[in-house]
This record gives sequence, structure tokens and C-alpha cells, in this order.
Amino acid sequence: MARIAVIGAGMASLAAAARLAVGGHQVVVLERTGTYGGAVGRLARDGFAFDTGPGLLTLPAVYRDLFVKTGRRPLEECVELVEVDPASRHVFADGTDLVLPNASRSGTIAAMDAAFGPGSGERWSELMVRARETWEVMRRPMLEDALPEDPWPFGRDPYPMVRRGFGPGRSKPSLAKVAAAELRDPRMAALLESHLLAHGIDPREGPASAAVLPYLEETFGVWYVRGGVRELARAVHERCLERRVDFRFEAEVANLLVAEGRTAGVRLADGSEVAADIVVAGSPVPAFYSDMGGWDTDSSPWPFTGPHSEGSRLTVHLALRGSRPSGTAHRTLVHAADRDRALDWLTARRPAQLPPPGALTVTVLRPDDPATRPDEGHEAVTLTAVVPAHEPARKLVRTVDWNAPGAADSFADLMVAAAEAAVPGLRSRELWREVRTPVDVERDTGVAGGAVPAPSLAGAGGILLRSANRSPFPGLYCVGGWAHPGGGLPHAGMSAAIASDLVFGGPGGSR
Repeated sequence: MARIAVIGAGMASLAAAARLAVGGHQVVVLERTGTYGGAVGRLARDGFAFDTGPGLLTLPAVYRDLFVKTGRRPLEECVELVEVDPASRHVFADGTDLVLPNASRSGTIAAMDAAFGPGSGERWSELMVRARETWEVMRRPMLEDALPEDPWPFGRDPYPMVRRGFGPGRSKPSLAKVAAAELRDPRMAALLESHLLAHGIDPREGPASAAVLPYLEETFGVWYVRGGVRELARAVHERCLERRVDFRFEAEVANLLVAEGRTAGVRLADGSEVAADIVVAGSPVPAFYSDMGGWDTDSSPWPFTGPHSEGSRLTVHLALRGSRPSGTAHRTLVHAADRDRALDWLTARRPAQLPPPGALTVTVLRPDDPATRPDEGHEAVTLTAVVPAHEPARKLVRTVDWNAPGAADSFADLMVAAAEAAVPGLRSRELWREVRTPVDVERDTGVAGGAVPAPSLAGAGGILLRSANRSPFPGLYCVGGWAHPGGGLPHAGMSAAIASDLVFGGPGGSR
């Protein structure tokens, strides 16, 4: 039986702790804040409740597998999963209003034909067929298996090209070029691009393989956890407690302990030490490089990609008077009127504090859940926009000072105004709002600037590959969004499964 210290209590760390404890190991989770869940938080006030992180779940099979492997009670006995239907609504600046059903190919084709014109749905369906081929290539090596010793072949895009005119050379085009060439409608292109943009990645640079993101939603569905996604974090935490995992909150890890060339535990910020045979880090490992026995990380071949390309999130939680209308979509995207200006602002090296007019895409979440509101005469609504990260001490590529006077409130006003395209009269119904910026994300997750990791994707020269789950330093393993296979709730569970299998002596695999 090994002593294992898990750094952080985010979703990947919780999942890894539960799996490792089932194997008979003595597991302690060290969390610098006062609670578990990491980015999967909860805001409660005056009878209203909001998820402060992800509001929806895809690929619930990842967590079904976790609960099957770690105890007797399956996932559905611990939380209530609700299939979201419609899956999403899309509002465009020209007045087009598209409502997409959940996990229905024929329904999606019909909806797109009605919104964009005959033949539109079939063009989308053909693209999704190629996305399925891409998924079949990527699924095992990029999501279910440990990252190979030489991951750079994943820098090649597996999306099958069917059209010419993408430019000279053998390099594969970006998602944006594929969208323009194969969909031939800027609204449909915006719909495809929004799945990558939601992770803070510019679709003009991101790989065409990102087409798997909408494919996964269409194939496996979109799900809501009754009571909020925070309930999923609660359930995984309780599973850890059932497996006798020891939790120590307000226990910030300062660096690693090293003895005889391998990990020997961790040193906390208060100077105390926790001995361990194995350390599983649920945060970016470079934060702990200082005491690793002089390991030259600059010359290490280990592929670490930190928060260099992703943006962050600004979220507005709205407590509204008035009931939620029957038939309201759970999730609505209000697309930017000027897509190019929106992307230019988001990806600028030194962006302006506020985007130019018409350059803002806003996601509106309106759950039909009594647990989120004080009574039927009120509604809880969450608005989210992808924004540049905060200006930290260690500078990122795209940053804004979100602590500047009035910056957050001014941006929130723009978001609320844009969201009225989906929620008419929104401002007149507002009782109060809570605004959460990248500063809050940084506080909750510990990641500089509040950057939010995207899932790993093949192509684009490997810019979206993450650190391997087994580090080159003996006894140190990595899970979470900055480790393979990247960010997102499903990927958190996958990284935990891969890393746990490696600790058990296996090849590393989430199957």
C-alpha cells in the first residue's frame, strides 16, 4: 500500500483519489481553498443558486464508469441526470433563430433547413460524418490512452479533407477555413466555430479536428445535473469519503519534496511536510518546479503547455423577478454581429478593456430547476462570455486588468444588453447580479490569469497537447485540465483514469 498525496480537490483530483483509494492506497487530498470542486463551484443567495463553473455535462459515461469502478451505487443513484432538449438555441444578428434538438440527426437537419435554407442540414450532416471519422481516429490515443513518449505526430490534423483550395503545402486548414468551405453560410460557420471559441481558442488558428466537439454533443447528448453541476462534485467527493480518502482543506502546497532522485512528498505553505511515495498533481506542475532537485525544466523534452493560448470566462449571475416561460431553451448562444472583430479583440496581444460594438458572443443558461430559484415567480439566469485572461504577475499572451475600476461592471452591462436578444426585457426583470471575472477563476483554480484549459485536440502543430500524465520525474503524476487529455469535465475524469492506471502499473488507459 502506497502513501499518495493528491494536490488539489478539483474534479480530476477527486476522481483520481477515489480510484486510487479503491486500489488499497492511503490517499490524502491537499486543497489550498476551503472546499472541493475547483472550478465546479456554487453561488447561493436569497434562495437563488448558480453553478459558477460548467453548467452542462457531456459524455456522462466517463462518470458512470468512475462510479462503477469505485463503489456499489451507480452515478444515477447519486445524482439526477436530465437530458437537455432542445440541446441549444442560436440567435444571430440578422434575426435567424435556430433551435437544435438533443441527439437527433434528422431533427438537426430539419431545423437547419428551416433556418438556413434547403440543403443546409445535409451540408452540416456531411461535415459531422467527417467529424465522426476524426473521432474514431482520435478517441483512443488522445482520450483513452496515456500520451505516447513521442506525442508530436498528434500535431497532424486527422480531419479528412474533401475540398481543394485551402492553400499551398500539406498543412491542414483551420476549423474556420473548413467551416467556410464546407458549410458555405457564415451563420453555420459561426455555429461550428462556437464550439472551439467556447474554450477560448481562435477558430482561425484552431485545428479542423475540433469538429468533433459538436459531433460529441449530437451523438452522446447534452445533460444537466439536477440541482446544478456542483451536485456532481458533491457526489464524487462523497464517494471519496466512502473510500476513506483523507481531505485537508486550507492546505496550500508550496513545492515537492525530493529524496534519492524521486518524489518524497510535498511541503505546505505553512512549512509542514506530508510524506508520500507518490504525488498526483491536479494543477500545472511548473508551479512546483523550484524544489525538484535541480531538474532543468527548460531543456526537458516533456511537452508542457501552460495557459498560453486559452482565454478565460466572465460570468454574470442574474436573479430575476418573473417566472421562466414554458418551452424556454436551457442554453442559448447569442452570436456576435461582427465575428472578425470579436475574434480580433479576444486574441489581441494587448486587447482593449471592452470589445468593439457587435463583437460579443454570449451564452445564456436558463435551467428549468426549482432548486435554482426561491419559487415559481422567479428565475435564475447565467450569462457567460469568453474573455482575455487577467493580468497576473507572470504575464500571459492575452490579458486584461479585470481589477481596473468599472471594468467588470461595464463588461457585464454589455453582456446583459446582448442577452436581451434571447431574453426580452431582461434588464427590467433584474433583482440583482453577481459578476465573476477571471480574477475569481484564478482564485478558485490557482491558474495564473484565470485561464481555462481547452480539451486536447490533434492538429495545429500540437498547440493543444498537454503534459503527459506520467512526468519524467519518478513518482510524480499529473491530472486535470493542464495534463493529458486537457480541459473539460469529461476530460478531467479521463485524465484521472489514465493516471490511476499508470500508478497501478498499467499502460495508462481510461477504458
